[in-house]
Amino acid sequence: MIKVIAAAALATMLLTGCNTMKGVGQDVSSAGQAVTGSAEKTQDKL
Repeated sequence: MIKVIAAAALATMLLTGCNTMKGVGQDVSSAGQAVTGSAEKTQDKL
């Protein structure tokens, strides 16, 4: 019984971690796009 509870808790933590990492990846991607956009605008002004 304890093994089943431990396995369920581990699976929950892993799934939560995957969602968190997905969110971090999306944030990093958005930041990269913002930097790229700013660089392109600056280059156009020059």
